[in-house]
Amino acid sequence: MWTDVAPPAWTDEPPQLSRWIEEGWAAERASDPATAAARYCDAARFGSGQAYYRLGVLSLRERRDPAGEAEGWALLRQAAQIGHREAQGLLERQPLAREGPSSAADAPATRVGAGRPDDLPACLTGGEPPRFDPPAPEQAEAVPHEVVERFVAALPPDKRRHAQLIQRLAPRFAVDGRLALAIARAESNFEARAVSPRNAQGLMQLIPDTAERFGVRNPFDPEQNVRGGLSYLRWLLDRFDGDVALVCAAYNAGEGVVDRYGGVPPYPETRAYVQRILHFYRATRHPRPGPL
Repeated sequence: MWTDVAPPAWTDEPPQLSRWIEEGWAAERASDPATAAARYCDAARFGSGQAYYRLGVLSLRERRDPAGEAEGWALLRQAAQIGHREAQGLLERQPLAREGPSSAADAPATRVGAGRPDDLPACLTGGEPPRFDPPAPEQAEAVPHEVVERFVAALPPDKRRHAQLIQRLAPRFAVDGRLALAIARAESNFEARAVSPRNAQGLMQLIPDTAERFGVRNPFDPEQNVRGGLSYLRWLLDRFDGDVALVCAAYNAGEGVVDRYGGVPPYPETRAYVQRILHFYRATRHPRPGPL
């Protein structure tokens, strides 16, 4: 039952939390449960439902004593209370792990209860939380390929085809496919017929001027649209020297606006957009193109 070693989901959690969860997953794969537990604890202390879930499953799998079982179920209850669906599903299938009255009227509430604080591991209930010290820009790494592949594989068939089209074409434009996917996910959620209130169109949400600038005749043709969006991304990456935040701000608000403000403009929409892409992509700089 406790064999969940799949890569973590690709989410918009803060990059540091995602890194801790991914480090925990890597440690599990390397048969190092102590390191995995430490990394999951780090993320759980900041409220990550995914970290609570993985730490709970790890505890139930690796510890066979009653205290370990109680700890595991308490962690899963905490994850379920936060809204983690897989944890909720496990609790639905394990009625004896629920706390509180057993009547039918009380079952829905107790099934996803928070659990007793005494059952949670000490790393969550004592001491100061870990400091947020994100890596220096030159050290920050993009989201792991395995995490993105799991995300793509879980998409509905039509959206999966569009995501795979982006992955296939991105290297031809010297664009990291993970960044291109993050852009398309934020722009259209892989909908080829998407149109914004500002008349941005298609998968990469090209406005008519940008589509014309990069030779896109039919913005609703997925391949034309993706080629145009990747061409624009490559141009922006060259112009802003691979600075992902500035590239994203320019993609959202226009390069002229970024130039005018000397950085990410103070528009709430643009700032939220930049943060969302950075949370997805994780790296703050895009690698330079290699030699042809």
